[in-house]
Amino acid sequence: MSKINIPDLINIFSTLGEQLSNPDEQLIEIINDELHYNAWFTPDNVAKAVKAIGKSLNRADLQTWLGKYNFNSSNKKVGLILAGNIPMVGFHDVLCVLASGNYALIKTSSQDNHLIKYVLQKLVEIQPALADQFSYVERLEKFDAVIATGSNNTSRYFDYYFGKVPNIIRKNRNSTAVLTGNETEQQLHELGHDIFDYYGLGCRNVSKLLVPEGYNFNFFFESIQSYEDIIHHHKYNNNYDYNKSIYLVNRDEHLDNGFLLVKKDERLTSPLAVLFYSNYKILHDAEQMINAESEKIQCVVSDEKLNVSNQVVDFGQSQQPKLWDYADGIDTMDFLSNL
Repeated sequence: MSKINIPDLINIFSTLGEQLSNPDEQLIEIINDELHYNAWFTPDNVAKAVKAIGKSLNRADLQTWLGKYNFNSSNKKVGLILAGNIPMVGFHDVLCVLASGNYALIKTSSQDNHLIKYVLQKLVEIQPALADQFSYVERLEKFDAVIATGSNNTSRYFDYYFGKVPNIIRKNRNSTAVLTGNETEQQLHELGHDIFDYYGLGCRNVSKLLVPEGYNFNFFFESIQSYEDIIHHHKYNNNYDYNKSIYLVNRDEHLDNGFLLVKKDERLTSPLAVLFYSNYKILHDAEQMINAESEKIQCVVSDEKLNVSNQVVDFGQSQQPKLWDYADGIDTMDFLSNL
């Protein structure tokens, strides 16, 4: 298996990026069909994910990204256990293995089994040599390294089965936002994307707000009102109704705008259709809260210059990662370059 050089990789991946950014009839049909396999994968959300990946595969970003690494000549077999919580969420891991010149043993998620295979087929059409760099498997065997994404529970099994080889094992993470009360309507509207895109199912979705003491949520609710149609998705609505009934029966204090429940809670991970919040006195307190939970946080949404170890992104950008915005802050390409 001959290694593809960096300039050629940039051409290949940027061509794929253009195709994803401007879907043809076949890709549009596949985007619309995903709903039949996974009720969360609505056409709008799948199209959003496909175009976000297409946007990330631009020539300038590819040059910046790939230019940072030196890869050895050995071709290792890297087992990939892909997540399936949002459309094509595992594609970046596959891209990293291919770009590094290694071989990907891909175990797709049953929740996201079709679209990623189509996109990789398009990649092979652009560069047939890439067909020799990956295969799909039901069970990982004869691997040199593993990148596995799952829950806190499955991570224990991953540690047991894959602990003897180089590995990246990812657990549950969520994202948080820090508000000061000085945000504009547009900023809070953009925050709605961080909360509601992909129905809040991604690790980069905001599930927790840190707000100053005495924060008034009225302006926040007014600014996100345009997302109200989310309640018409039956699975989201079921979660909203269930959590609302629990809070009402238990007489738990909460706010309710008809499609989102907001509840004061120290935990980071909120149930679906619920947004937790905690109060802080001064911004330094919010920074301390984040740093104390940094290993459970994927990214932080804020326009403040925060002294935190996690990645900080602007409002509306949590689900628009760059190629070098690695999950859990672990540089996947550096990992692969040192195998």
